[in-house]
Amino acid sequence: MTRLEFAQSDPFSLGVELEFQVVDLATLDLVPRAAGIYELIPEADRTGFACEFLQSVFEVQSGICRNVAEVELDLRIRVRRAEQAAGAEDSLLLATGIHPFALASRQKVTENERYLRIMDELQYVGRQFITQGLHVHVGMADKHTAIRVTDKIQAYLPLLLALSASSPFFAGEDTGFSSYRTKLFEILPMAGIADHLGSWDAYREMIVMLRRAGVIEEVRDLWWDVRPCPGFGTVEIRTCDMVSRYCDILALTALIQALACYMADLDPEESRLNPQLLRFNKWQACRHGLEGGFCDPLHILSSDQQSLSWSARRLLKLLEPVMEQLGSFGHLGHLHRMIDEGTSTDRQRCFLREHGSMKRMIEQVHGEFWT
Repeated sequence: MTRLEFAQSDPFSLGVELEFQVVDLATLDLVPRAAGIYELIPEADRTGFACEFLQSVFEVQSGICRNVAEVELDLRIRVRRAEQAAGAEDSLLLATGIHPFALASRQKVTENERYLRIMDELQYVGRQFITQGLHVHVGMADKHTAIRVTDKIQAYLPLLLALSASSPFFAGEDTGFSSYRTKLFEILPMAGIADHLGSWDAYREMIVMLRRAGVIEEVRDLWWDVRPCPGFGTVEIRTCDMVSRYCDILALTALIQALACYMADLDPEESRLNPQLLRFNKWQACRHGLEGGFCDPLHILSSDQQSLSWSARRLLKLLEPVMEQLGSFGHLGHLHRMIDEGTSTDRQRCFLREHGSMKRMIEQVHGEFWT
């Protein structure tokens, strides 16, 4: 059997990836300028920057950070540097889950062997894939802990999705969803809710089988909402929309780190999560946001259906001691304010009602990033 090694990493260390839309300063439409932005960053400083699947998306990646405070300082420097380069390209970086009026037919794929291979397979589906996410890697003590966290954390991913919802519009229309990005992403093969893995050996056997069958070429071809990343020694939580405020990015990172830490200590012998409940909860989160319903598959928060907002508050209460231990307790207040004040989706709809213009709404959303 092909060896699949799990790299060493410090438990609960962090790596955060931010996918930004590249939009024209004048039209505020998506433009294929990510490569130009990358080239404008001095070569010695390019670590942590990447062109994504589409030429209109630019990714900023933190280094390996011990805690959220380090993430805050690391990403602030990198995002500011990327913004400066974007300005020199007559562009700005927009942080939402989907650009509200860009047309998929106008997007260009990045000239990268892997991306071209993916687009050749996905065709029209791939051209619609104009979505942006917030991805958080959390370091794991070992491969067995990584599998346990991947399996169990899925119970509460809908709470993260509801809090981060920021993609109500697509191609100029209100979709009726809080996170339409989620539905677009689920079109892709091997995306969405992860398989129950059970053990490291079972995971390794699945990867070997999929490679031999030609289904995947590498582990990252599995686009699950959460997945082990053996090469980094992490679990990567990928369910969140890209949120439109920097403080929200940090608060969600703190929540994800604490949740992963809590899941690492759960009894590994607990039963599998009910897949019907996982689907129901995810639908409720992407369709209704925090107003949706939630049935806790693990019965830790409640044994009855509750709202996602109520369940999110219960989760925060549960994680208080963990966040204090991790040094991120200060983000709890902001997480509660996110529940009280509503999501980026709520604000985008409010801005559109106020101004009657998607361009003005984009200006408002862009202006709130550093607030």
